[in-house]
Amino acid sequence: MSTESDQAILTVPGMGSDHCAGIVRGALARLDGVDSVHTNVANHRVTVTYDPGRTDGEALRHAVEGAGYDVAAVEESGAERGDDAAIEAAYLDRAWRHLWIAMMPTAAIMVLMMVHMFYQPLPGYLAIIALLAFPVVFLFGGNATHRASWRSLRSGNANMDVLISMGSLPPYFIGLVGFITPMTSFIEMAATIMAFHLVGRYLEARAKGRASQAIRRLLDLGAKTARVERDGLEVEVDIRKLREGDLMVVRPGEKIPADGEVAEGESAVDESLATGESLPVSKGPGDFVIGATINKQGVMRVRATRVGKETFLAQVIRLVEEAQGSRVPIQELADRITARFVPAVIIIALGSLAAWLLFTDGLRPILEWGAGFLPWVDPTAAAPTLAILAAIAVLVIACPCALGLATPTALMVGSGLGAERGILIRSGSAIQTFKDLKVIVLDKTGTITRGAPSLTDVVPADGFEETAVLRAAASVEAGSEHPLGEAVVTGARDRGLTPPRVEAFEAVTARGVQGRVDGETVRVGSRRFLEESGIGIGELAEPLTALENQGKTAMLVAVGDRLAGVVAVADTVKDDSAAAVAELGRLGVRTVMVTGDNERTARAVATEVGIDEVMAEVLPEGKVEAVRALQRRHGPLVGMVGDGINDAPALKQADVGIAIGAGADVAIEAADVTLVRGELPKVVEAMKLSRLTFRKIVQNLFWAWFYNLAAIPIAAAGLLHPMIGVVAMTASSLSVIGNSLLLRRAKL
Repeated sequence: MSTESDQAILTVPGMGSDHCAGIVRGALARLDGVDSVHTNVANHRVTVTYDPGRTDGEALRHAVEGAGYDVAAVEESGAERGDDAAIEAAYLDRAWRHLWIAMMPTAAIMVLMMVHMFYQPLPGYLAIIALLAFPVVFLFGGNATHRASWRSLRSGNANMDVLISMGSLPPYFIGLVGFITPMTSFIEMAATIMAFHLVGRYLEARAKGRASQAIRRLLDLGAKTARVERDGLEVEVDIRKLREGDLMVVRPGEKIPADGEVAEGESAVDESLATGESLPVSKGPGDFVIGATINKQGVMRVRATRVGKETFLAQVIRLVEEAQGSRVPIQELADRITARFVPAVIIIALGSLAAWLLFTDGLRPILEWGAGFLPWVDPTAAAPTLAILAAIAVLVIACPCALGLATPTALMVGSGLGAERGILIRSGSAIQTFKDLKVIVLDKTGTITRGAPSLTDVVPADGFEETAVLRAAASVEAGSEHPLGEAVVTGARDRGLTPPRVEAFEAVTARGVQGRVDGETVRVGSRRFLEESGIGIGELAEPLTALENQGKTAMLVAVGDRLAGVVAVADTVKDDSAAAVAELGRLGVRTVMVTGDNERTARAVATEVGIDEVMAEVLPEGKVEAVRALQRRHGPLVGMVGDGINDAPALKQADVGIAIGAGADVAIEAADVTLVRGELPKVVEAMKLSRLTFRKIVQNLFWAWFYNLAAIPIAAAGLLHPMIGVVAMTASSLSVIGNSLLLRRAKL
């Protein structure tokens, strides 16, 4: 027996809803050797993990077809990804052709029916409409529908096609009885139901295409070719043949083919596809660049570091597909009800048929009441006619397409909108949980703060100017490789100062640095360092303590034997952190900062930003317990924001893990949500997006259920004509899709 698992991806164009996906999953799960099945209604794909020693791609195809759904393609492990756009275009083109071929004879039938009923009886009318309706009911429209119905029933699952078949086949065959004995013809109804069913399927596919276009847009963003240097020559290769380590040549206006590191050249790069930020970012040698972003200015040579499925764009596509194919917990209840819905509808339809046949006179008052405002109601019709009309109306009006589309369409639009804004939500369950979070844990370094020290204060002593103190300190620190020293040098240069050359540089461990600048000894370091050199801090003792109380690292500066001043550096708070924390508070979320820093530094940052609670001096391994403690105190509604690397265990422990992606590092398995831009306002946007998306799901499910619960009794009472019912069924599905598409107008 094989111990290795293979994976196959099946494209199933007719899998248009969660109900359909459930039938497909069930058919594949029953197949021997299948380990797992993941359906994605958004792109009509089914990913199957299976034991190749017990089954294969063809068996998977037969299982899906046996459940009533055609398979457009089967991609085995290692195969190139199929062209989703081409498959969908071909499906739409075929649906369009079948629609028009079916609508032409149906339109002719309707015209003939009007003439026959209201103007002049037509000789051979029944034979003419039977011939015209045959290709509509049995060929161009009905062939695929009836085949799917038969397969579905044979596999023990009643899908939505079963209701359409039951709504079109009996009327056609009952209408043929008219050749033997005079009776009302239902053939016109059979053709109309099938024709409008095809209209609905086509419009749904078009509308769903709009909802799922996020994946196609992402795929289109990537470069198709790459210009690389090989053996001293510049050649253009297909992007699929690009190798890690290739030196890519990127000219102005071109897309960067893959993720990499700039080897030569400087330019500004438009990274809006990754970060949502419209302003170009300066890039130079050593900087990381993201594939599919656009080089705006100079020529760059970029060393490819990630290609194929490892690139930023490929990972984003994978995450969006995971989100679109995931399931929201609220959908589980809807699925359980829907699984019993079709059989229940069939029972109601048969009950309506029997009731109208057996108790016609007792039910006629309902029709007499309805005839006053419903022109299609005829209280004088014969009992068999009324019974057939009621049963067929129940079948066609109750088709649960809208229920099946309620969740996936909202997820498609919501996850696509998030991806465009640099918010990658991996699962539907995260969307449902995120909206209810009461506590969000924030890691300090890199989340609230910039994650790197920068110069914050320069305090001169009597007799010295601020620029002289900073110039002297930067001169000595230029010889140091310590991050604090680099922050001083960068701060001096940002203020337009050019530090002079330092001589006789010396780093004193755990004390500071010193050197000769313009002939004088300059010392920069701790209080102890200067005191050991015989220099008192006197007048600067108070400002030094004040800076330290603010959580800053303060360093004393001495020129010769005189105290010159104090320079302070700190991991500064991001400009937008305070506003984001305030907005989270307005959304009803309590913020908790967890950090390994000391209590004093942590409190200073928390006070500046407006954090509700501080947990200081927490080691990386202690963050998991910190999250657990908050969950015990506040319940299972705790989210965690971190960098996704050392915070991974805490992200996994949290009810929703939110990883800050830091550029291209988005494939963070521990996180439920990844923010490509490391900014707290994106947490606010993500929460608003989750609330809006879930609200759409609830709205869709409510209206879909309300529609069915209201329409079925009306149809069973004989007040709804089947032709109107099939139009209303289509309208309900389109309304659900349209409601989901309104998400694209959302203001986050």
